[in-house]
Amino acid sequence: MIERTSIKSILEGDCKEEKVTVYGWVRTARSGKNVAFASITDGSVISPLQIVFDRDKFNDISGLTTGACIRVSGRIVESQGTEQSREISADELEIVGPTGDDYPLQKKRHSIEFLRSLPHLRARTNTFGAVFRMSHHLSLAIHRFFDENGFFFIHAPLITTSDAEGAGEAFQVTSMPLDSITLKNGNVNYSTDYFKRQAFLTVSAQLEAEPLALAMGKVYTFGPTFRADPSDTRFHTAEFWMIEPEMAFFDLDDDILLIEDFIKYTARYLHEKCSEDISFFNKFYEKDLKERYQMLMESDFARITYTDAIELLKKNRSSFEVAPEWGSDISTEYERFLADEHFGCPVFVTDYPAMIKPFYMRLNDDGKTVACTDLLFPQVGETVGGSQREERLDVLTIRARECGINLDDYSWYFDLRKWGSAPHSGFGLGFERLLMYLTGMENIRDVIPFPRSKGKMI
Repeated sequence: MIERTSIKSILEGDCKEEKVTVYGWVRTARSGKNVAFASITDGSVISPLQIVFDRDKFNDISGLTTGACIRVSGRIVESQGTEQSREISADELEIVGPTGDDYPLQKKRHSIEFLRSLPHLRARTNTFGAVFRMSHHLSLAIHRFFDENGFFFIHAPLITTSDAEGAGEAFQVTSMPLDSITLKNGNVNYSTDYFKRQAFLTVSAQLEAEPLALAMGKVYTFGPTFRADPSDTRFHTAEFWMIEPEMAFFDLDDDILLIEDFIKYTARYLHEKCSEDISFFNKFYEKDLKERYQMLMESDFARITYTDAIELLKKNRSSFEVAPEWGSDISTEYERFLADEHFGCPVFVTDYPAMIKPFYMRLNDDGKTVACTDLLFPQVGETVGGSQREERLDVLTIRARECGINLDDYSWYFDLRKWGSAPHSGFGLGFERLLMYLTGMENIRDVIPFPRSKGKMI
């Protein structure tokens, strides 16, 4: 068994032992005539731990190079410096994993673009260590919130036959050798494929979560989703994680209240658990990050209907490149105006035109709009999308046909409306987009350990 004490427990005062053994990677090292110093980290906390080596005890410290993994045994003493209160006076040193001059993280600061080329090493930096620690705590906050609110965690399939978003941007899954696919009447003969029909990587777990909600009341999924979206923006990637709760006996108002409670809970949780990492991001990446947390935790989110939002945007027509029109989507520039300039806080936009939304959203009494919402964040835009689901079989059937949905492919989904249908709602939230907002990182590729995007896989 490897005996070790974490750097976090030492720096935060939880460790009561005088003599300890620590493992870590060398960030910096310097040597004087009588004393040598090494700053090491083990990933448990953003602050490094200083190790002091008496040169009378340690003649050869040539292995103390940046990036090397070392084991040190020694005594916890009060630090003479101002950066931290405790340090280690070393008695033993072992170079566990040596490194050399070709180690690519020699400098203290590297550009984000450079670090993207080293996904296998970038977590050793302050920035990405902090990102992935906060990712961990955000994941815990998600599970804690839903558990405390009576939800059941379910595992949705990653391989599916449906495209819940209807965008046609799914990755196809097949067991057929691509160099010898058989055709039948000019089309691919899927009878020889593994599932004997077309199959895809999931773009959303919603459709599979609904049946569980209509049996268990409140459920949620939290897992990977995949989009073959060719967009190459700071918000798009081919593989990401989604939080998708579904709730029986919830209307749109209930859904909106849950979304706001959820966002506030996660912000409070990270604010409590990750104060040092948040301070780091506030200093180096997003100067108003701490104020962002206060706004999320303390302010009431705004709410406006799509129709009223369009009228508001029309009154400010001179602010936009493209004139806003009823029936068009809320573009990025419109989102920024609403959330950043007009409301200055997160805002729910509700009741979009049915023509631009999926078939499963509940048709409102006006026959033109659906009971749905997008939550817009300042500086980011749309982050959460939710709706009341259409529980009326006749209306759902008409909407599906209008959207060109093959009813046979979704026969099980329509069965839910035949046998014990009930009002129900849900929402979807991109985990990485939320993490971007809570860290101040500007590109989704920088909050995913190994990002996948069009033409890029490291």
